[in-house]
Amino acid sequence: MEYPDLSALPPELRDAVAAHGSLNVYRMLMHSPSLAPGMLALGDAVLQRNALPAALRELAILRVGHVCAGAYAVHHHESAARGLGLGEAALAAARTGEAEELPGPEAAVLVATDRLLTRHTLDGPAREELLAVLTVHELADLVITVGFYQLVCGFLNTFGVTTEGEVEGEAAAGD
Repeated sequence: MEYPDLSALPPELRDAVAAHGSLNVYRMLMHSPSLAPGMLALGDAVLQRNALPAALRELAILRVGHVCAGAYAVHHHESAARGLGLGEAALAAARTGEAEELPGPEAAVLVATDRLLTRHTLDGPAREELLAVLTVHELADLVITVGFYQLVCGFLNTFGVTTEGEVEGEAAAGD
């Protein structure tokens, strides 16, 4: 799918794309100029105001990306995860869902992410297990993060968004 003509957009939307590094996800999102501002605001909140520790947030995002075949999200968030100190074992676990070799919080977040992706909820025992390593605030933000990135991956996949033409090294900022 072709990217929209950004010059035809209102200045505030052009500015929003530029402020987010002109990544392809933001450019393509402008096919929905009415919803784009809300998506950008939620994406910024998920990445910048999330109670979940950043490394655990990235681990959950990567798991969603792998399960949802979101190569674009995986591409951007693997570099972010590495920058936050996630090792190869955690990155491999995000690909496979096999969390047995990970420390407690990382394993718990991956298991919970898979449950959210398959069951769309965390029942009482699963929720209590997760609350042994996360606060309620962190749990709430994990659920929102997983849901948001399911939406993002669905959008990316539907519109065929790739990294083609992006400047190498752009930071993941809500993609």
